[in-house]
Amino acid sequence: MEICSERHRFPFCVVWTPIPVLSWICPLIGHIGIATSKGVIRDFAGSYSVSEDDMAFGWPTFYKQFSPTNVHGGAESWDRAIDEATNVYLERVHNLLCDNCHSFVALALNKMQYGGRTDWNMFKLVLYLNIGGHFVGFGGFLKQYLPALFFFAVIALFFLFY
Repeated sequence: MEICSERHRFPFCVVWTPIPVLSWICPLIGHIGIATSKGVIRDFAGSYSVSEDDMAFGWPTFYKQFSPTNVHGGAESWDRAIDEATNVYLERVHNLLCDNCHSFVALALNKMQYGGRTDWNMFKLVLYLNIGGHFVGFGGFLKQYLPALFFFAVIALFFLFY
């Protein structure tokens, strides 16, 4: 299945969207989710809540498609791992720093043993996502960086004139 950003379908992808205020201060901080083989996005949206097709901070602005051939069992194993991670995180309290949306996606990748690995964590995930990831059009780029640019321009102007 191919990516269809107009319908918000990102099969076998990890997706990213900015978090208002946090991403304005640091554009590398954001909210992520993982999509099933059919492209339906799931994200750990808050304590005891895994959203489906309704990301907590809006539709993705950035994505990286993973290869189902790197999962033993292919699409079925990919989807089963996402279901298992969902069931775990429906019982978890959200913590901004250490048990969050990144941890949810990392757990899914660990459960499917993506790439033969079980050591996925938020840092490896962000690094992997940013190597070879793609913006959802020019609008995705603007949504990620324009607020930060504006934020830092206002601060620069403040210090320049005061």
